[in-house]
Amino acid sequence: MENYLDINRKLWNAKVDSHLKSDFYFVNEFIKGRTSLNSIELDLLGDIKDKKILHLQCHFGQDSISLSRLGAKVTGIDLSDKAIEAAKDLAAKCGTDTEFIVSDVYDLPNVLHQKFDIVYTTYGTIGWLPDLQKWAEVVSHFLKPSGKLIFVEFHPVVWMYDNDFTFVQYSYFNDKQIIETNEGTYADRTADVANEEVSWNHSLSEVLTSLLGENLQLQSFQEYNWSPYPCFRHIEEIEKGKYQIPQFGNKIPLVYSLVAEKK
Repeated sequence: MENYLDINRKLWNAKVDSHLKSDFYFVNEFIKGRTSLNSIELDLLGDIKDKKILHLQCHFGQDSISLSRLGAKVTGIDLSDKAIEAAKDLAAKCGTDTEFIVSDVYDLPNVLHQKFDIVYTTYGTIGWLPDLQKWAEVVSHFLKPSGKLIFVEFHPVVWMYDNDFTFVQYSYFNDKQIIETNEGTYADRTADVANEEVSWNHSLSEVLTSLLGENLQLQSFQEYNWSPYPCFRHIEEIEKGKYQIPQFGNKIPLVYSLVAEKK
């Protein structure tokens, strides 16, 4: 039996070509200077000029490059070798010195030997990781004293529902791995991609407890009743750059953010 890393590496390698061509990732505009960062994370980051940033699970590097454009020294990592190859190519086209490394999150301390001012990870990342305590250990390992984790993620309430948001299909809690095969991708529903995937749901208490257990002190925590991405089915734009699921409106959180400082 393949392990989850091999299955998910195949999944993400298969997504890269369609994502590079999709409107969702607007690559041509990005090369010309458009940022991929949203208001949520920009507000949390503040001035990052000359900061050393580690970007975990960076896909093909748009946020990493956007952070570089703001003056940071950025290292992006991802388990998908195809995504990292595309990231290096994109950084060359954009003229940034962003560094990219192929690595699973848990193995990163064996691969990278630096400390950072900020560990940055956003939108659809921790669901691919089975053990959040190990994740928090890696975050803490790479942070300098007084360094900060900047974390934005889809709210665990969203992952309880079926894809059409008609009924509760999954546990809010991390009861077991979820193995599925979905056609297309969040960036291109018509993409000729249908790979098996393995994921886990993580409650807010699991996230917070794992970070607090690694001497990371919570500085801010916020929930948002909108998503900056139209990545779910049947989603509607309520104002520019803000999306909600129509049957829920503003009644449930779609995203949350936190900042935690290493003591």
